[in-house]
Amino acid sequence: MALDDAAVLDGAAVRRWCRLAAEALGRTRAEIDALNVFPVPDGDTGTNLHLTVIAAADALDEPPAGADPWRTLAQGALLGARGNSGVILSQVFRGLADVLGPLEAPDGASFAAALDHASVLARGAVEHPVEGTILSVLAEAAAASATVSGAGLPETARAAATGARQALGRTTGQLDVLARSGVVDAGAAGLCVVLDALVAVVTDEYPERYEIPARTAGTPPPAGEPPAPQGSGYEVMYLLDAPDGAVHTLRERLDGLGDSLVVVGGDGLWNVHVHVDDAGAAIEAGMAAGRPHRIRVTYLHAAEGPHAPHTGRAVIAVTAADGLAALFEECGARVVRREPGAVPPLAVLAEAVLAAGDEVAVLPNEPEVLALAEAAAERARDGGARIAVVPTKASVQGMAALAVHDPLRRFDEDVIEMTRAAGATRFGHLEVAAQEAVTSAGLCQPGDVLGLIEGDVAMIGAELAAVARDVLDRMLSGGGELVTLIAGRHAPPGLAAELEDLLRVRHPDVEVGVYAGDQERYPLLIGVE
Repeated sequence: MALDDAAVLDGAAVRRWCRLAAEALGRTRAEIDALNVFPVPDGDTGTNLHLTVIAAADALDEPPAGADPWRTLAQGALLGARGNSGVILSQVFRGLADVLGPLEAPDGASFAAALDHASVLARGAVEHPVEGTILSVLAEAAAASATVSGAGLPETARAAATGARQALGRTTGQLDVLARSGVVDAGAAGLCVVLDALVAVVTDEYPERYEIPARTAGTPPPAGEPPAPQGSGYEVMYLLDAPDGAVHTLRERLDGLGDSLVVVGGDGLWNVHVHVDDAGAAIEAGMAAGRPHRIRVTYLHAAEGPHAPHTGRAVIAVTAADGLAALFEECGARVVRREPGAVPPLAVLAEAVLAAGDEVAVLPNEPEVLALAEAAAERARDGGARIAVVPTKASVQGMAALAVHDPLRRFDEDVIEMTRAAGATRFGHLEVAAQEAVTSAGLCQPGDVLGLIEGDVAMIGAELAAVARDVLDRMLSGGGELVTLIAGRHAPPGLAAELEDLLRVRHPDVEVGVYAGDQERYPLLIGVE
């Protein structure tokens, strides 16, 4: 029996729908994964959709005070989106939120309008839309819902789901790669499950199972036709804090680097997805537009390369500065260099890891390098090596990890100790602002000195020494046994020595180490253990 239209899509119903969709995708995930041949046959579309909707459901379980459920749904999906289809689905939720969020009692007409708006937004987020995909099925679902929108919300939702199922069956004939494999589009199949779950909530009629079309025997390509290309080598995803005006340039730059480009979001927060051969360039494009974070790099194809040499254990450290490189090498690490303000080419990092030995620990030493290190490790593991990425986000954490490195320990134990030492090291640095910006400590102007702790601006000042003292006081307020100071290329002469003298007076029990790092961007790096 259908529920009253005025109640079926209130906040509680939205939460039920999202949780039911997550459960339904969990049950059908493996079947959807098996359909996944486009844009790359990596067999994870069902899993990615499942994880995306779980993230949205989790956000709805603990919404911010006074938050609109539709906005919470869209924001949770945006932050947790996985894969190409997951990012597109997050944009679908945003479209629904735009129209339905302000309404107290959505009816059939408003739902049809919301689904149409979601279809337009989702298609606009994809740089080069392709028919026979989730976009086609979403458009036909919206069109089907519009034909019965005057009949009420339950009937409109059911028409959308039925239209989507019919459109899903047609995807095989719309896209050659689907026809060759004898499958429907995996992302579109997942969308059908999400719409079926919505129908269940608004009609109070719950199916025993959600149907996923079975894979059929593929039709082989004509004789002499070359196999379908594998496409780009890496999937790169990240959240991006950037002004809306910077996204157009970012799209153009990423479009020139690869394919499967999807950028969704707004109001300063974006989710970026692209397939590229040069993962580092895709990350640098985000760095040029704003602040990328939660970076994920996934190798899309099985590696077919050399196997790791049996040369024992090694540690690889990534850095841009001559002085830091020398420090890492003195501590026994092999160094991979990167340009200041950039990330190392993934191929170079992967080759270095593979050549280093059959047991290798990698120290990224920058948040932006961490995802690349994970991707390089994945490639090297295919060559037979045991690789561990120690999640160091700063050079001082890398030095702390190296300080406890012991090649005579079992590899797993060594990695645990290095990770523990890095995690116990708080990191900070000084930076000179290049432009006006809003920070967590307030508005800064060009030339201001920024004191950052764990990546966040903690204070703004006019003099390097004064800001450095404040940063040290704050970092040591919770205690500490060892302070590491690494002076940069543009640090005033005597800055580190002045701070060392100050620490000996204020914190006589703290050991202090001073080094010349020669880093370009940061006048001073600080570590507290």
